[in-house]
Amino acid sequence: MMTYTIKHIDNDYKMTAFGVTFDDFNDWTGNAAKTAEKKAEITENGKLAELLQASDGQEYQINYVIDGKAWRGFGVMGDFDIESSEVLDFLAGDYIVVSGENETADTLTGKVFGGLLQEITDYKYVGPGNYAFVSADGHGELWLRAEKISK
Repeated sequence: MMTYTIKHIDNDYKMTAFGVTFDDFNDWTGNAAKTAEKKAEITENGKLAELLQASDGQEYQINYVIDGKAWRGFGVMGDFDIESSEVLDFLAGDYIVVSGENETADTLTGKVFGGLLQEITDYKYVGPGNYAFVSADGHGELWLRAEKISK
């Protein structure tokens, strides 16, 4: 079993990102292609660099729900006014935090949703989103808002 910790965040916070909406959440191949296209677009047009420069420079891969549809994007911590970006609200509370070394954000996300969440019996993921990052030294984390399960 992968290890995880529970961290408490006292205040609501925001993340700003560029991303895509998925019409069919189960279209894994199509969604991966849409996500890759968006990442290439915002890298080539300088929008991601602009966002990183406005923030602390740490890039996050963000999964969220917008208007009832799955959404995936790339962004930063904070509320920034950059054309065509989305500002996403994350709520205070407990977060399941899964750490990994030398793994991509996609790998961390796959491991968590592919099995770890089903193994956690004292907390449940409540959303509305989650995010992952991998720092320059290879340390990665996936954060998911959670609630303690009453027994």
